[in-house]
Amino acid sequence: MKILVTGGAGFIGSNLCESLLNDGHQVRCLDNFATGHFHNIRHLMSHPDFELQVGDIRDLDTCRQAVDGMTHVLHEAALGSVPRSIKDPITTNQVNIDGFLNMLVAARDAGVERFVYAASSSTYGDSENLPKVEEVIGKPLSPYAITKYVNELYADVFYKTYGLNTIGLRYFNVFGRRQDPKGAYAAVIPKFVIQLMRHERPVINGDGTFSRDFTYIDNVILMNKLALTTSNQAALNQVYNTAYGDRTNLNELVDLLKTYLSEYDPAVKDIEVTHGPERAGDIPHSLASIDKARKLLGYAPKYDIKTGLKEAVDWYWHNL
Repeated sequence: MKILVTGGAGFIGSNLCESLLNDGHQVRCLDNFATGHFHNIRHLMSHPDFELQVGDIRDLDTCRQAVDGMTHVLHEAALGSVPRSIKDPITTNQVNIDGFLNMLVAARDAGVERFVYAASSSTYGDSENLPKVEEVIGKPLSPYAITKYVNELYADVFYKTYGLNTIGLRYFNVFGRRQDPKGAYAAVIPKFVIQLMRHERPVINGDGTFSRDFTYIDNVILMNKLALTTSNQAALNQVYNTAYGDRTNLNELVDLLKTYLSEYDPAVKDIEVTHGPERAGDIPHSLASIDKARKLLGYAPKYDIKTGLKEAVDWYWHNL
């Protein structure tokens, strides 16, 4: 396949690029390096089947150039983070909705066979149902959540109106190698890891009982590949939870991180946490049902939270 990965220099995108190249596909990466990093893809630059295009999805011509000659699209480019969207809803909307629409139009006009995109568990909003099933969502709790839900609506319309085959993957708290621990909007796992490595006290928002379906990067890579390659017509033009199907609260998460990091640095196990205020737009609990993905895509995740965290901690210890 000839696959365009938008946001290909980001955490998830760079892992996808690497894995697809290892499988023998041609890969083009589109990134503007707003949140992605060149060091994530530096090792791919000499690969004969890898190509980097620097550009922004908010520009339609850039999107058209990016999809030219491609058979499939993995659309990972977005401005993530609920707090970022609350601080700057306009830019989040421009990237996540205008940019998404540009990519759909470009893919449609280029005759792309399949458009797989990063959706989000934030779409479940204020729905209190657990586990989360794809057909039952609530009202969004942040500008970011709104943008990701609009992506699903646009994708559905582009299939029904233009025949563009799409699959949306609702990511649940993805973590793993290359996830950036720096910056104001760093995800919780790499942020906690770097704080513990520096012997700083991790700050938990709230009392630590909020729980998430933490999902290791290799499970996400598997879901993307299944979405790209499935021959099951009933599996197309759907959205799927992309998760492990179990939940861990933040107190448990810190305990696990301390356990695995203390194998490298015994002093880590004695570091205590600090509790801060709850974060605006946060949902208390998140747990995915992965039954739909199992049934229609044959998804069988291999990495639970403990296996994934051990690999992630090992990567951070040797690469930070």
